[in-house]
Amino acid sequence: QVQLVESGGGLVQAGDSLRLSCVASGRTFFSSDMGWYRQAPGKEREFVAAVQGNSGIAFYADSVKGRFTISRDNAKNTIDLQMNSLTPEDTAIYYCNFPNSLEPWGQGTQVTVSS
Repeated sequence: QVQLVESGGGLVQAGDSLRLSCVASGRTFFSSDMGWYRQAPGKEREFVAAVQGNSGIAFYADSVKGRFTISRDNAKNTIDLQMNSLTPEDTAIYYCNFPNSLEPWGQGTQVTVSS
């Protein structure tokens, strides 16, 4: 059974930074692409960033490019999301998943950015 556990969210002010982490279990990790998604209140879940399994190449949504950095540690089955220069528009619940074949979503981690 695949399990995705996100952590690291919190309440911060605009301009601050946060680092999110996701631990994946129950599925081959090292060769799998992994991604971060977010869902703001009243909006649909959207793609934030992804990192390829074999190459480590990263992809970002335009809204976070230059501010967020995704990374992975295959030895620990984890991916991180370093978020800098946060704005209130980044307020959302953040989730991780396998972009090419989505698994059941975890609980996510809440990020709230005050102005």
